[in-house]
Amino acid sequence: MIKRQDLEKIEVQSLAPYAMKSGESKGRQHKEKEHSYRTRFQRDRDRIIHTAAFRRLEYKTQVFVYHEGDYYRTRLTHSLEVAQIARSICKSLQLNEDLAEAVALSHDLGHPPFGHTGQNVLNRLMKGNGGFEHNKQSLRIVKLLEKRYPEFDGLNLTWEVMEGISKHSQDEDNPVTSDSAVRFPSLEAQVADFADSIAYNAHDLDDGITSNLLDLGQLRKVALWKENEKKFDEKYTGLDFKLKKYQVVRSIINDLISDFRRATLKNLKQYKVGT
Repeated sequence: MIKRQDLEKIEVQSLAPYAMKSGESKGRQHKEKEHSYRTRFQRDRDRIIHTAAFRRLEYKTQVFVYHEGDYYRTRLTHSLEVAQIARSICKSLQLNEDLAEAVALSHDLGHPPFGHTGQNVLNRLMKGNGGFEHNKQSLRIVKLLEKRYPEFDGLNLTWEVMEGISKHSQDEDNPVTSDSAVRFPSLEAQVADFADSIAYNAHDLDDGITSNLLDLGQLRKVALWKENEKKFDEKYTGLDFKLKKYQVVRSIINDLISDFRRATLKNLKQYKVGT
């Protein structure tokens, strides 16, 4: 049977020098006995998935009101897509997939309904009490509001996951930890952040076209869409537009991931990271 220590050794052997290894984590606020066959970051991911806050993402939307249709993305489906993209990127860069996945799955826990409009309204209503910001609320949820353990409030996540959720906010009101003194978050946290952008840009295209909110004439003036649509028009004659839409959006996601990967490898080489 494989043990946690075996998984930690595999990470050291297979991940890049600049990757975050679970065995090198700064640990948790409250000390706990280590799990026998799960790494610290795997444990964090599992804890996040089983929270009430994660289940509630099913009913929170970014653009469409929930009852408008079951096709459109919710915060839950978006978080799953972000996690998948983050894992793909990490795999190709030899980064820690489990850490990036944990950050990706938890990054929207603090979002209210109705997207950024909901956040702006809450921020205005709570102005006299420090306002409202969804990243800080995500941290409050995993650090304080989830009540699942008798020994502590919150989930007692590792420092690296907490820091990734915060997107490196250095406000003194930041409920991460007071020792957040490093300049940049882990590469895995940065990957999760970029995966978020890739996912919502892609699904905004999909949902926008399906709902007829996006004008195809205008969209075909955008180079990224135009180039990818042309590719499938040349490959398939008379392809049903619904199928073509899926192929174009899929291809755009691949282009964005590949471009991000190339730029990252270039920067790692230029700044001699990990050498």
